[in-house]
Amino acid sequence: MKDIQREARRNAIIDAAEQVFASKPFSKVSMRDIAKQAGISPALIYRYFPDQQHLFVEAFSRGAEQLAGIFDALLSTPGRGSIEEGANRFIAFLTEHEQYFKMMTHFMLEGSLNDTLRDRLDAIERSMLDQFDRLFEKAGLKGNPRLLSHAFFAALNGVLITFRQHPGRTPEEAGEHMNHVGRIIAQLFADAARKDTADIPR
Repeated sequence: MKDIQREARRNAIIDAAEQVFASKPFSKVSMRDIAKQAGISPALIYRYFPDQQHLFVEAFSRGAEQLAGIFDALLSTPGRGSIEEGANRFIAFLTEHEQYFKMMTHFMLEGSLNDTLRDRLDAIERSMLDQFDRLFEKAGLKGNPRLLSHAFFAALNGVLITFRQHPGRTPEEAGEHMNHVGRIIAQLFADAARKDTADIPR
């Protein structure tokens, strides 16, 4: 029973952290903010997470697992799993889940982590790249798709960073524009996947 209660409290803290991440700039989030959202004392959080970085990585891991599940379902469905669908799902998920987008860009641009947490983030990124590898393999790419997966990951993140809050556009218009740009990128990568791997720059 204690283990169940502990896991429930741990998940409640992660839930609260995600809600705070979605409501304010990531760099402004404090453990006190998260504790207030969770309805507990800041000291109690430290019984579950040794520091703020561990909590951030745990929350980000949850989002990455959700995204991996979406891709796994897509790629496991006969007749589905095109590169365009993959681009659309990636953009849609990180648009709809603001907290995970903020966490990802924070870790990419500003995060300084200890070796253990950095290794965990690297593992999360490799898991996402594995899903992109499957997209390219399903599109007919022969050989190792990892370099294309790196480029695809970077391109889609660039779309989100550039157009997610584009001045003068409503969220709906921004989403439509990102999907349009995503389709263009997907077509370029689909064309690359159909080439002989010897033609892909290394």
